[in-house]
Amino acid sequence: QVQLVESGGGSVQAGGSLRLSCAASGYTDSRYYMGWFRQTPGKEREGVAAADIYGLTTYSDSVKGRFTVSLDGAKRILYLQANDLEPADTASFYCAAGRYDAGVFCCPPTSQHRYTYWGQGTQVTVSS
Repeated sequence: QVQLVESGGGSVQAGGSLRLSCAASGYTDSRYYMGWFRQTPGKEREGVAAADIYGLTTYSDSVKGRFTVSLDGAKRILYLQANDLEPADTASFYCAAGRYDAGVFCCPPTSQHRYTYWGQGTQVTVSS
């Protein structure tokens, strides 16, 4: 049974930082990627950043330069270092895992439709 467990969310003031973690268990795919998504009430889930087992990363324009995603492939833990947080970053953050199709080696996607497994989410609240 695959489980993804997020941690590290919380409340910070604008300009502050948080480090989110997502630990995967029971997941055995070798050619995989993991991603961070966020969602606010009434809005569609938005892809934030993703990383794959080959060291490739992808970012949404809204977080590029402020957030850094990394994947510890040996431990299957995904991290998101979120710096210079803004009130607009307030959301529930979710991690997800998926795998590349045969013959595909790039690039970790930020579309939720490319992911199979999802965590329960962790709340990030940024006050002004």
